[in-house]
Amino acid sequence: MREHSRVCDELLKIHPHWDDDRLYQTARLIVIGVADPKACLGSDPEPPVPSRSRSPPSLSSSGPPLMSTMVNKYDALKNNEESGEEDNGGRDLKEMEKPLPPVEVKPGDHRLQFTYNIWFSRRAPGKQATTQNYDQNLKLIGRFASVEQFWAYYSRLVRPADLNSHSDIHIFKDGIKPMWEDAANKNGGKWIVRLRKGLASRCWENMILAMLGEQFMVGDEICGAVISVRFQEDIISVWNRTAQDTATTTRIRDTLKRVLNLPPNTVMEYKTHNDSLKHTHHSTSSFLRKPGPLH
Repeated sequence: MREHSRVCDELLKIHPHWDDDRLYQTARLIVIGVADPKACLGSDPEPPVPSRSRSPPSLSSSGPPLMSTMVNKYDALKNNEESGEEDNGGRDLKEMEKPLPPVEVKPGDHRLQFTYNIWFSRRAPGKQATTQNYDQNLKLIGRFASVEQFWAYYSRLVRPADLNSHSDIHIFKDGIKPMWEDAANKNGGKWIVRLRKGLASRCWENMILAMLGEQFMVGDEICGAVISVRFQEDIISVWNRTAQDTATTTRIRDTLKRVLNLPPNTVMEYKTHNDSLKHTHHSTSSFLRKPGPLH
């Protein structure tokens, strides 16, 4: 903690215009060894100028060039949610069948252990959830492979507290779709933490920094993380590959408790994706089943 405070003080001298959150989180990345202090103590990059183009982003380039398009994309998603319309822009899963090119990392930038994709999904309140409409609503927002690219995206992302209900942000490793049926997910599960309103933004930030900083210490087991904004609560979940690996799921649970600073009596739920699929299929078939004759 003392070292973290010292690094914050040094960053503040170099970047007096940074807010407390940016100082805190950048110092945290330096202390846990994800970011190089020399890079973080340098000058700020020129922020991207927002574009008014509504065309879908080209995903062949890396983080910062896509930022203006992403901001408008989030605005469009929020506006469509308020009007109840479905969004047809962006990169949906049908477009994702072909492998995407590698994300280029500039010389001198600090590469993360894995490349990650940022996804957004939204479901109209009261609409029955099915695999098909989930597929249609899932949009790829951007990709990053370095600390610098992550911060370029994250600093412009809408915070969970500012999203409307039934919105989800997903950050998953490249090549893994945030769907139960994906090959990397089908034998896995997720830890679920339900949060009262007002806690989601801070807890989500702490959780994804822990994931990017490899604090879970479970090798390649982590697939990704989701923040789900709902009417009365918000839900954070961490997905892993192997539901039957008790040692791994226990370590993920304990790390999650520590990272989120959860009280010892906090109730956490682990749910396998097979159970989630069974529940969804059962609910859908019940919803579609025609009522029988009245006797």
